[in-house]
Amino acid sequence: MKKFKIGILFLILGILVACGSDENESGDNDSASNTEPKELRLAHNLSEDHPIHQALTTFVASVEEKTDGNITFEIFPNGVLGSESDVLEQVQNGSVDMTKVSAGALESFSNEYAVFSLPYIFTSDTHYRNVMESDIVEEIYQSTEDKGFVGVSYFDSGARSFYTVDTPIETPEDLKGLNIRVMDSQTAIDMVDLLGGTPTPLGYNEIYTSLQQGVIDGAESNPTALTTGQHGEVAKNFSYSEHTNIPDILVVSTDLWNSLSDEEQEIFKEAANETREEHTELWNQAIEEAVAEAEEMGVEFNEVDKEPFIDLVQPLHEEYKEDERLAEIINAINELDE
Repeated sequence: MKKFKIGILFLILGILVACGSDENESGDNDSASNTEPKELRLAHNLSEDHPIHQALTTFVASVEEKTDGNITFEIFPNGVLGSESDVLEQVQNGSVDMTKVSAGALESFSNEYAVFSLPYIFTSDTHYRNVMESDIVEEIYQSTEDKGFVGVSYFDSGARSFYTVDTPIETPEDLKGLNIRVMDSQTAIDMVDLLGGTPTPLGYNEIYTSLQQGVIDGAESNPTALTTGQHGEVAKNFSYSEHTNIPDILVVSTDLWNSLSDEEQEIFKEAANETREEHTELWNQAIEEAVAEAEEMGVEFNEVDKEPFIDLVQPLHEEYKEDERLAEIINAINELDE
């Protein structure tokens, strides 16, 4: 009987040791999965001399350094993997890990992003940055988690204004009868409609030819479009309506994000924030250079009284506030105005 009891005791001890061994092996595997080297693909549709590409190159170098080379990247610039929407779809299906996309293009995935396209939602550059670095934007970043991607940070893409072939847009009345190219954003379409123009959604690469052939009378963007897109060869009037300041969003696939350890996620955010500061300097310099170059191309820059434009787009603000969540975001944005 004593031998039987001793045998049972050793059997129980053996089972406990085996269980402990399994737990340790499981823990070791989890640890190994967190430290397993990752080779990531980052794609965007801008040229290699664009401030965004330079910023993303810095971001990549920073992450690689901070992870001791455990995470590496291959960058695909110049739209070689397709348009913004094409690459975003690839992020969703996992063939691309990260991309930069305009917040306007994200409206169809989460209507919370639509607030960034509301005309005159930001009253100043300081207000814009207060909002973009607030908790409310962090919540918006997470609103597409179930769509296959989340936001990590933002890059400034400049205030958007109207530029036209002939007529300078100094008042809303000047937009009447004009076909104005807009992004494929319902907010942008509604804005131009309220201001009296005829909104015409087109791809960015169609703008030059459409201006040249008279398909459109103008477009709306920042001054770099006049030079990098060569639109200043055709459009000779740029009017500082500065109706929107739509950020670019750095997004990462949900699957990748969830596979990162807490430390790696923090590294991504830290690198993105550091990179944004560098990008802001590069961007401001690029705007100055674009204006100077466009003036040499014969483009005239016109100041605008913004109040009539602001008044006409208020119905759009009220319409958005009918949505409880959008009203909450808009109110939070307004409270950050200093």
